[in-house]
Amino acid sequence: MTAQSLNKVKACLADLIAMATVSRDSNLQLIGYLEDRLTALGARCFRTSDATHNKANLHAILGPDTDGGVVLSGHTDVVPVDDQDWSSDPFEMIEMNGRLFGRGTCDMKGFIACALVAAEDYARLDLDRPVHFAFSYDEEVGCLGAPDMIREMTASGPQPAIAIIGEPTGMKVVTGHKGLYSVEVVVEGLEAHSSKVEDGACAVTHAVPLMQYLVDAADAWKAAAPADSPFEPPYGTITIGEMSGGTALNILARKASFGSLMRPAPWDDAREVGAELRRRAAAVQEKMRRHAPEARVEVFQRSDAPPLRPEDNGAAEELARRLTGDNAKRYVSFGTEAGQFQSAGLSTVVCGPGYIEQAHKPDEFVDISQLEACLGFLNKLPSFLMDK
Repeated sequence: MTAQSLNKVKACLADLIAMATVSRDSNLQLIGYLEDRLTALGARCFRTSDATHNKANLHAILGPDTDGGVVLSGHTDVVPVDDQDWSSDPFEMIEMNGRLFGRGTCDMKGFIACALVAAEDYARLDLDRPVHFAFSYDEEVGCLGAPDMIREMTASGPQPAIAIIGEPTGMKVVTGHKGLYSVEVVVEGLEAHSSKVEDGACAVTHAVPLMQYLVDAADAWKAAAPADSPFEPPYGTITIGEMSGGTALNILARKASFGSLMRPAPWDDAREVGAELRRRAAAVQEKMRRHAPEARVEVFQRSDAPPLRPEDNGAAEELARRLTGDNAKRYVSFGTEAGQFQSAGLSTVVCGPGYIEQAHKPDEFVDISQLEACLGFLNKLPSFLMDK
């Protein structure tokens, strides 16, 4: 790695940070920037858009149209800066004391910048296997964008074999993490005087047993966790983070809602918990309609990103360990898109610059030494992509 390459990463990262791709906003300016740079290197680029066509994923292939390549994956969205006390403009990158500050420097535009600079070197090589660049939208709100891109990527064209997700791990190899499964439950009943409980159906009252089911399911997950679990906490979690409903104590509430986030460990079955929640919701709705025929209880899916499961003799793990020299077993409790790539048949690991402790906070930063380590990692990748 040269000082010139590092300076290119800094300049690229400054460009990326200046594009404030908060999840609630469009990321198309940044996708266009990435597409222009990769197209100029000879990559074939493909977009998949959301329903509004205001956000897009980018899949780019650099190298031959052959199977067995490697995916370098990163998400383009960042979390909001609202109500955070920043020392500087969060969307203007600042260098200070060996660190680069700005929203997304750590999570995870630093990896994207390194991948773009490494692509310049890959483009000059006679690769035997291609590099796939996969840049997604809406990871921060539930890993919503990547599935469409992954489906398109694996439906036709050269089939990648390995995916490296560049989330911040301190450039250490992570082979397992929890998943992400979230729902919103909406209960609509019928208002009435609280002394006349059979004249209406209280939405809040009928929401309570559904919330209690999730509390009980959380306890069951905790009790079932293996003694040697590598996670912290050592069990999958189910929390209720949002709740609303009712207008007064003496009125049967017309509407109630709550949101639940599950972080299943690889041995937990979040989808079965979701299915049982829906069965119970249907039973509650039937009960409510005895007094309020128009009552309804609906469960809306927000996200469903599977855990990353450790692989026996995984090709991605073997490659990442060879490139990093890291041989320790590591697991994290936060979720990424890795499980989505793995579910599509790719051997997958998480390995990227920075530390999750710096993510989502005011004055987010990445150490320059971490970007140097990432560049070193990516510069060794052609040893796998070239047979000769």
